[in-house]
This record gives sequence, structure tokens and C-alpha cells, in this order.
Amino acid sequence: MSEETPSDQTLANLSREERRFEPPAELAEHANLRAEAYDRAASDREAFWAEQAERLAWDQKWDRVLDWDDPPFAKWFAGGKLNAAYNCVDRHVEAGNGDKVAFHWVGEPADDTRTLTYAQMKDEVCKAANALTELGVKTGDRVAIYLPMIPEAVVAMLACARIGAPHTVVFGGFSSDALASRLTDCQAKVVVTSDGGYRRGAPSALKPAVDEARAKTAENGFSVEKVLVVRRTGQEVDWDDSVDVWWHDAVDSASTEHACEFFDAEHPLYVMYTSGTTGKPKGILHTTAGYLVGSAYTHWAVFDLKPETDVFWCTADIGWVTGHSYIVYGPMANGATQVLYEGTPDSPERGRWWKIIEEYGVTIFYTAPTAIRSFMKQGREIPDRHDMSSLRLLGSVGEPINPEAYVWYRSVVGGDRTPVVDTWWQTETGSIMISPLPGVTAGKPGSAMTPIPGVAAEVVNDEGEPVPNGSGGYLVLTEPWPSMLRTLWGDDERFKETYWSRFNKQGYYFAGDGAKKDEDGDIWVLGRVDDVMNVSGHRLSTTEIESALVSHPKVAEAAVVGAKDEDTGQAVCAFVILREEAGDGGDDIVEELRNHVRKEIGAIAKPRQIMIVAELPKTRSGKIMRRLLRDVAENREVGDVTTLADSSVMDLISSGLASGKSED
Repeated sequence: MSEETPSDQTLANLSREERRFEPPAELAEHANLRAEAYDRAASDREAFWAEQAERLAWDQKWDRVLDWDDPPFAKWFAGGKLNAAYNCVDRHVEAGNGDKVAFHWVGEPADDTRTLTYAQMKDEVCKAANALTELGVKTGDRVAIYLPMIPEAVVAMLACARIGAPHTVVFGGFSSDALASRLTDCQAKVVVTSDGGYRRGAPSALKPAVDEARAKTAENGFSVEKVLVVRRTGQEVDWDDSVDVWWHDAVDSASTEHACEFFDAEHPLYVMYTSGTTGKPKGILHTTAGYLVGSAYTHWAVFDLKPETDVFWCTADIGWVTGHSYIVYGPMANGATQVLYEGTPDSPERGRWWKIIEEYGVTIFYTAPTAIRSFMKQGREIPDRHDMSSLRLLGSVGEPINPEAYVWYRSVVGGDRTPVVDTWWQTETGSIMISPLPGVTAGKPGSAMTPIPGVAAEVVNDEGEPVPNGSGGYLVLTEPWPSMLRTLWGDDERFKETYWSRFNKQGYYFAGDGAKKDEDGDIWVLGRVDDVMNVSGHRLSTTEIESALVSHPKVAEAAVVGAKDEDTGQAVCAFVILREEAGDGGDDIVEELRNHVRKEIGAIAKPRQIMIVAELPKTRSGKIMRRLLRDVAENREVGDVTTLADSSVMDLISSGLASGKSED
């Protein structure tokens, strides 16, 4: 834990939100999950989860819903057997839904599209499973996947699940170093990649990074045996006949017949790496049954999925857990029709996302607050050009959503008629834990509201005691849940220390987020406790001050950090992106924004310093790297920028600060 975590005091409860959005009457009337589900789940949690497990196809029924005999090591649906790929493709085909569209795939180049039915996906998955087997992959072997957002990425994941080979998907934007560390840690036998993908209108190479990563792993005494390469862009690639195999040679000629094996409920499904504080990535292990139950149930419940009529679009990359749970496993287990998009939101034109929603009649849309704020920056004229009346539900994921971004999203994208589900969960939790239910909850902008039926969460103080309404503290999960991580790959001790040691006495799971309960008892997630500031003895959340700044009509996005201050311990420093229509904001913009924060929250939160910037340092998944902004605010040399989507952003910010574009 860093020195900035809350200790004796709870987090100051700064902002208030009075706006409420009731569920539309028709949605409430036909909602998949009703209010009674909360009580039903609370009265017998295991029976509730057993009911959700019945949504899947089992080769052998479980003997025991939950084995929690050796906490924190859980086993869910013990004794059961199933196959994740069978649940995602075969059973829909066997039920007569083979002609149903699984994916409307849209490539970044404007005329590049494919439509794949469940029957076609089943054939492709079977062929890829046969090809991987031919390459020597056996049950239990690990396969790394390093691909752009193309259908072959989904096919490769399901082919691995089909043969019981745990996959580790590495985001296609990561460097060869990041790839090499993951290949070495999980000892991947095969890598599935492509020559490249399209990003912002140009081919972006992937195969060279795999070649470099292989060379690095070889230096550590470990060799990847085969590299299976999809031809996507037609770029020139270096080729080693003893290792490299073209997808079109190995997969296209393979048989579409593949009898899948059914695996134990706890058979490893995938390893997903998240960056650890020590520098060594943490390999989060998810197993088959509990994860599939959790992702399928939450996708059905939180998004009120009607698979016969809905078109679902999650904009995440499959390299992140959101893409695993809400593109591949959850929606496909539910037989959903989806949009899969390769590119960026603004290529080849700024309104690309809105055009896709209009063209494919998207009804449920799930994206990140950072994307929403970037659209706010551009203004509403671009989305207003498109007919998005097909939308009936919007979702937000990745970090807390500012109330003003929530309202803009609901109003501009959702036409003032769609509920917004603001979802809190993590790579480690596997599926959504806290969210409004769209047919039940009166939405409150900025609040994730309450744990979904079947999940138990609480906000606690240092002693692990629940804080009263109106107070802040640590966000914990108090009961095991099916899609929970089982351990860290090869490191049970680090698993226990990282997630279970802080509240070991109570047996609570804690992964580092702070939260508050408002006067109604609803939960507001306040981001990482490492981002909490101590200003004159008050514990302040960066999230709330950022939300106050974003509520100003000239501001599109803000990042707040605490910088050392001789008088107050820490002082509030803000980095602000203005909306395009605001221009440079005017001569008095800094003082205007400082006073706005004072009015919205109070004098204690008034920033010492505000800097107007063109961009903020973000990881490739859209998270703001506040650590780097603290370096700037404290006049330190800027730390490691390798995980940034655009490392030049920090040069711009540092040079802007040096030239005096801020005000004390």
C-alpha cells in the first residue's frame, strides 16, 4: 500500500447528485431481472447461482455449487463437466439457430466487412481446434494470442477453449517486451498473430513484435514452438519455415468436424496479465464453469439481453477482460448477435461509431468513459447527424463515469430515453459486480449503485467495518462469486497477499479501489486508493474533483493529482482538456475553473494549479496514468512511459508547464 491510502479517516464525501432517471416503463415491464431477484439471491446465494448455471449446457451436472473449504481458493460447480466453446457455438447450432448472425464484423477500411453466423463460427472454431492440435497443442498447453480485432481472434480463443488449452490474449498494441514477459511467464507453446492490423487508416505491423519477443524468450532459455499467422494487411513479414505457419494454410484446409472434450468445472480457461506494482505482470487465472456462468448471467441481466432481437456492441478490445467477458464468452454463450469493430472511433471519419450503430441497428452499446469524454470534446453535431433511435440501453465500463459525461451520453447518444448501466468490475472479478439493473434501478449519474443479485459488496473502514451512509472507505467483496479469479499464475502466495491480506480477518476480497456510500446507501466508486489525496488532513478523491471540473461547460476531460505541498501536505493539481467549441477558454479560464470547483465542492478542493492541455497520458485501454502527472506536478523526471498509447503526450505536457501555461 502506498502512503496515500486512507488510514484513520474516511474519504471526504464531496459531491452530491440529485438527478434520477427512472427505467422506461416498457423495459421495466419486460425486464429479464426484477427487483425480487435481490431478496431471492440474498436468501440463498448458492441456489441462486445454481439457477444461473442452468443457463449453460453441462455434460455432467455438478455435485456441489461452492467449495469454499480452503479460502481464498474457491471451487465452483465442483464435479461438473462442460466445454466453453460448445456453450458458445455448438449448442446454438444444435438448437436450430445456426443461421443466426453471431458477428457483423466491420474492418477499419471503409468497405471491409464480414458477416458470420453461429454455424460458420462453429465450423471456423472446429477447423482452428484441429489446426492447433496438428501444431502439437494438447490439453493444458498455453497458447498466446496477439491479434487485431478480427474474427480470427474470437475463433482462436474458442478453439483454445475447445481443446482445453488455456489462452492468454495480449493486446495488439503492447510492445515486444510486454509480449515476451507474458510468453515466458505462462510458457506459451504457440503464438497466434497476424502480419498486422489497421489503425487510424494505416497498416500497423504485429508479426515483427512476435519475432522480437521470441528472440527474447529464447535468451531466457524458453522457446515458442510455432507461430500461426493470419494474413490481414498483406505486409511483408520475415519468415522462419521451422516455426511460422500461415493461418490460411493450416486452418482453411482443416476439417470442420471436431468432437469436443468436456472438462472439469475448474479446468483453466485463460490467463490474463495485468500490470503489477512490482513490475512483474500478474497472470490472473480464470477457470471454466464459474467464469462462464458469471459472464453469461451478467450479460443477460445487466444488459437485459433479448437475443432474438438485440444487436449488442461492446467497443473493448479482446485483449482486455471486457472483450473476453462481453464480446466472446458472455454474449456468445447467450447466443447474441454482435458488432465487432477493428478500428478507432475516428477513422476514417469522426462519426464512425455512430455510423455503425445506425447501419447495423445496434440496440445495446457498451463503451468507456474516456471515449465518451473524447466525444464530448468534439461536440454533439457529429452524433446528431446519425439516427441512433435503435439504441435502447447504454453501458459504461473501465473507470468511474463523471456525472456530466453520464448525462451527455444518455442525452446525446441515447436520445434522452435510454437507461445507462454504469458497471464496476475488474479483470480479477471476471464479470460485472456492481451496476444498476436497467428495469429496476432509478439511475443516478456517476454511481454504480448496488451489487447485482448474487454479489455481496460493502464499503468498509480500516478495521473492515461497514461505513455509515455519507462516508467513504475501501470497496470490498464480502462473499465468493463464481467468476472470481482462482489464483495468480504460478504464484499462490502473491495471490493471497495482493487480494486477501488487507482484510484477512474478515475474509474479504480487496483489490485497491476506494468508494463512498451516499445518503441513500448507493455506492460511488472513487478509483484507486493510491489516487487519494491528503489535503490539510482531509482525504479527497481525485475522481470527485475531476467530475466537478468536467461539469463546467467548457471542459471535456480532467485529471487531478495530489502534489507535495509544504503548507497542506498535498495540494490539488489539475490537468484539463477543453471542449473544441470553447477554443482556448479565454484569459481567465484557469481562475474560472478554480472557482467553479470551489463552488461545486468547497474551498478545500480548489486546485492550487490548473494546466490546460491538449491530451492526457493514457494507457491503451484508456486509463489515465496519474503517476506520470504527479511526476510533472512535483517537477520530477517523468517515469516509465512504455505503456502509454502515445508517449509524446508527456513531452507536450512537460514543455507546456515549462512555458508557464498554468497558474498558481
